[in-house]
Amino acid sequence: MNESLLRDLVPAVIGVLVRRGADFAAAEDAVQEALIRAFETWPDDPPRDAKGWLVAAAWHKFLDATRAETSRRGRELAVEIEPEAGPVSGADDTLWLYFLCAHPALSPGSAVALTLRAVGGLTTRQIAAAYLVPEATMAQRISRAKRRITGEPLDRPGDLPTVLRVLYLVFNEGYSGDIDLAAEAIRLTCQLAAATDDPEVAGLLALMLLHHARRASRTGAGGRLVPLAQQDRSRWDTSAIAEGVEILQNALARDRLGEYQAQAAIAALHADAPDAAETEWVQIVEWYDELLHLTASPIVRLNRAVAVGEADGPRAGLAALADLDPELPRYTAVRAYLLERAGDLEQAAALYAEASRLATNIPERDHLTREAARVRKTLDP
Repeated sequence: MNESLLRDLVPAVIGVLVRRGADFAAAEDAVQEALIRAFETWPDDPPRDAKGWLVAAAWHKFLDATRAETSRRGRELAVEIEPEAGPVSGADDTLWLYFLCAHPALSPGSAVALTLRAVGGLTTRQIAAAYLVPEATMAQRISRAKRRITGEPLDRPGDLPTVLRVLYLVFNEGYSGDIDLAAEAIRLTCQLAAATDDPEVAGLLALMLLHHARRASRTGAGGRLVPLAQQDRSRWDTSAIAEGVEILQNALARDRLGEYQAQAAIAALHADAPDAAETEWVQIVEWYDELLHLTASPIVRLNRAVAVGEADGPRAGLAALADLDPELPRYTAVRAYLLERAGDLEQAAALYAEASRLATNIPERDHLTREAARVRKTLDP
């Protein structure tokens, strides 16, 4: 049985049920029940129309559940469809479901979980494993999210920037667990890019592909973090880079610049450099200036300071740090790097050690600890 086909059909089937009057939570539950039935029966008796079968089975499950509560809820719905009836087109339903999962009533974390469940077609167990949390914890999170939008007007879906932010959050969760969330985010964004003609969707897809292309070189033995400048560029996925650059170029040609396109342009300049020494840092600073104009993000300003330090020297980079909040994530590590480049090794070693204590994950903590030890060894061979 083709599990990938089932996963692709899930959002469209949920969309059909919701458009027929089911609330999101009930529709999602009914589709999950239909999927269980499909796994039981399809290997021996595959349907001619997979989507039509799932729509009919899920609708029957929903109606059965509704009838059981009729006396309490007083709710009647549209007439049942027969199993062989042809389903409506799913493209619009799938796109609409992205926006429903990014409903304004939901937190970003809840929106991510619902997107993976309803649009990605992942099970609760798979999502929990990807987030490295117990299945019961993730089940509660998803249940709360579904209850939160039950009864909410479905004419208030999240806007496109919210959907893109959710997908980028999924991508940035990384590569842990049974499900590769980065690859899953790329798959979902590809679907969205095929369904909408917006350059920022293309920009996000390009950004994901360009980052993902470096995946094999990002870690060494035992999960050791490898900084960009030290990565083995022969291990980068050149086909993914070429695809990302082409998508980005087509998006930029629309002359409607957005933050994901600007980030992708920075990633493309890194990907285009044969080695770290040949990186076009002046152009990267210019793209950070564009990005700052679009977002005014303090994290962007922090990353820009690194680029300025590479383009104009470490003292210029330190000057760019001067008006930033030292409590920013990675601020201490960036300052340590720039001070080392400027020759202030004693202070750099102390800041690397401090940054390691502030790190939020083990690979980053271990990397900064090694950096502190390396600089201290230089000071006292």
